[in-house]
Amino acid sequence: MTVGAGASVYRIGGTPCSGVGQQWSDKELFVALKGRVAAVVFDDKGKANIEEILAALAQTDFSRDGLSRVLEDPREIENWRVGEAIAETYLTDHRSCSFPWPDGRDERKSGSSLPGADLVGFGVDGEGDCLAFGEVKTSSERSYPPGAMYGRTGLKRQLEDLRDDEAIRDGLLKYLGHRAGSAQWRARFERAGSRYLRNKSDIQLYGFLVRDVEPHQDDLRARVSSLGSGCPDGTRIELLALYLPQESLDRIGEAIVSMRVGESE
Repeated sequence: MTVGAGASVYRIGGTPCSGVGQQWSDKELFVALKGRVAAVVFDDKGKANIEEILAALAQTDFSRDGLSRVLEDPREIENWRVGEAIAETYLTDHRSCSFPWPDGRDERKSGSSLPGADLVGFGVDGEGDCLAFGEVKTSSERSYPPGAMYGRTGLKRQLEDLRDDEAIRDGLLKYLGHRAGSAQWRARFERAGSRYLRNKSDIQLYGFLVRDVEPHQDDLRARVSSLGSGCPDGTRIELLALYLPQESLDRIGEAIVSMRVGESE
């Protein structure tokens, strides 16, 4: 089941940079947290792959208990991590994107941050597969736009770096290439990579803002204008603000863990 598209609350800008505000209902948020978003947060697909490999090695009750401990779900999830999973599932379901290798699989320890982009994968347009990169911010601030849009680690700066810095994009191409060898998505990587090598600005960029306040286009308006100015030929940028029910972000990490624990009992 796909996550809800939400109700459209505003649209601004155009080619090459546009902005859209969507709003989820309580039901849409609940269904997402119970289903698709939880599967991403807890990396159900990745754990299933590990279990398939290791299950044959767990011959005794003791080793099977050890395998269960290795694969058990974490009991603490950061709110921002849920925000990233919401963005990933939304872009997958409603923008035809695919992000085949969750960055959580590359963490050396839980909660460590990785350079590059929050979401790395593929998009689709009239010419077929292309590279798609996304940056995600989760904020409950009552100001428009929130502070998460500003500064060296703000959404605006991160998208500018992806738009303008060829070395960053090259690094993300190699990041995918290292993992594409025997993957089912290798053909998509080859098609998207071929386009990129012909024109290193031929990419899709997404800036995704997860909010739990009243919708307002000031969250995105100035950023749409500035990111569209001087945008390289071939680069398409969309800023998307998804508004959750008010005050739902404060404990959303606890909520998704509680739902998962409830399912297992």
